[in-house]
Amino acid sequence: MPFTTSLTDVAAESYAGPLLIALVAQGPLPGSLAGLDARTGGALGRAYGAGDFSGKKDETVLAYPAAGPARVLLVGVGKEPTRAALRRGAAIGAKRARVLGAATAALACPAESRAAVPVADAFQSLAEGAAQGSWWFGEMKRPPEEPKPALTAIEILRGDADPAAAGRGHTVGAAIGAGQLLARGIQVLPPNVLTPARLAEAATELAGRHGMPCLVLDRAGLEREGMGAILAVGVGSAQDPRFVALEYRGGTGAPIVLIGKGITFDTGGISIKPAQSMEDMKYDMSGAAAVLGAFEAIGRLKPAINVIGLIPSAENMPSGTAYRPADVVKTHFGKTIEVVNTDAEGRLLLADALSWARKYQPAAVVDIATLTGAIGIALGQVVAGVMGNDPSFVQEVIAAGQRAHERAWELPLLDEYRDQIKSDIADVKNSGGRLAGSITAGWFLKEFVEGFPWAHLDIASTAYTDREDAALVKGPTGMGVRLFAELVLARAGA
Repeated sequence: MPFTTSLTDVAAESYAGPLLIALVAQGPLPGSLAGLDARTGGALGRAYGAGDFSGKKDETVLAYPAAGPARVLLVGVGKEPTRAALRRGAAIGAKRARVLGAATAALACPAESRAAVPVADAFQSLAEGAAQGSWWFGEMKRPPEEPKPALTAIEILRGDADPAAAGRGHTVGAAIGAGQLLARGIQVLPPNVLTPARLAEAATELAGRHGMPCLVLDRAGLEREGMGAILAVGVGSAQDPRFVALEYRGGTGAPIVLIGKGITFDTGGISIKPAQSMEDMKYDMSGAAAVLGAFEAIGRLKPAINVIGLIPSAENMPSGTAYRPADVVKTHFGKTIEVVNTDAEGRLLLADALSWARKYQPAAVVDIATLTGAIGIALGQVVAGVMGNDPSFVQEVIAAGQRAHERAWELPLLDEYRDQIKSDIADVKNSGGRLAGSITAGWFLKEFVEGFPWAHLDIASTAYTDREDAALVKGPTGMGVRLFAELVLARAGA
């Protein structure tokens, strides 16, 4: 059963369900929770009085009152609550609810805890965070003898917030949350399940739900269209590559194009990767998942704008038919690529997709990809890298990421770096070596950009996490869905 949130006028002190989550800013117990404290026989006040809770970021305390809700979970959001703090607090609460086995719960965020965050932004963040914390993938596990029920719904209590603003915010947050759930559910699938064909089917199913046109090119279609870079990457696999073009027509004018790298598994090909952690290469299609998640949100919200989603997809395998170092590949754009490293394969897929994007005469194009391990060395697991050919558009992407708390840092796409991808035999080579690896990958992509503002997001170190924290489980993060949604909505004036 899919997870949902709803907005309700039920007061915190009147809620009598299995679990009430209350987000609390650092300081004394909010006055607006006095009624709930009284209903629970002073359980909340005692937690404060004992020094067990003060509202610090990520701080939690669980109370079992004699009356009212079966359990009350207080979650701290820190001294100066922000959109990101509220989103994280809601995620912590939802994750704890799931672990406790609560099938449903309620979420309260008193006015004192929202502080200066506008009402619509606050309720958007609450809905996004609730979806984020609810996620867990157990479909392939054998269930225990007495499995806990899944968390299927959270009621967000409106309290004294403006009804119209809270409703607007919740609608947006619920749609984006659904998009992130879809993206993470695709990301986590093993590569024997999520082949390029199955990824294309997921796009087709999404398009069908929302009434969007969806073009899928198989091997024959790719050959007909001259998409030689995608074909080269996929030629070594028993799983044929695919190319997907989704269209959302909600407005007038030139569309914005979102491109997501869809390598369903990356061995590195002939330039094979080390065995250690190769299993994480199932996440090499996280850019594609972000595009699909964004389109789920777009399909629900129906903003007044045109948006195109492009997903080039392949499996990069070593075999007797695989492409080799020293091969020269002709792209859809017409340029030739000298392959010096078959593990620099994602950029080949994106090259053909960027070339295809010209068909739409787009207002702007942004691609997202788990492109380089070098981005993790440069920026760690905190922010993504971004670069592009248009400073104002790059700043627009960064601003969308700030609103979404999916942050990006601009890297310098200077002309001097172009020399590292010069080829003696072709128009360009596919790797510039270890130094400035993320930047030279960006320069490679720029070679296939013509006639539109473009930005590139490298999410190789932020698309998934190898550790669990209070708000996230280990695994896929859905990185890019919120950023793309904020970018599209801002462009639509929503």
